[in-house]
Amino acid sequence: MGDLIRFRDDEAHEEPAVTLDGFLGQSNATAVRLEPTDDPRALIPHLSRLSLIEVSFPKFRDGRGYSIGSILREAGYTGELRAAGDVLVDQIGPMRRCGFDAFLSDAEIDRDVLDKLLSLHAHVYQKTVDGRAPVWARRHG
Repeated sequence: MGDLIRFRDDEAHEEPAVTLDGFLGQSNATAVRLEPTDDPRALIPHLSRLSLIEVSFPKFRDGRGYSIGSILREAGYTGELRAAGDVLVDQIGPMRRCGFDAFLSDAEIDRDVLDKLLSLHAHVYQKTVDGRAPVWARRHG
């Protein structure tokens, strides 16, 4: 497993994440792990007490986690949103636009390559949850 990459200033959350079913069945967990088949909307009433939501990416080509991240951020989640699993370096930019701010890849991520990829495009074309205005909104105000 690769190193944890974070784009946050707070301390990394170390408590093991429980499954969604495990979380909903207890009252003291502050970290939950969502699988691609889980409905993130079940967490909406509990977002204020969560410090970490880890979203599983079992295969790099499975994009359901992107939607999970967007749903959680649009619902107001401000804690650490971690993508974990088969995360490739070129997916980190688009995942950041969906609200992910931490990454735990199965493979090592070359930090120099990551920095170059993240600096390639100053503007984005689609709506994001990371606060960046898309080019069309900037142009047509």
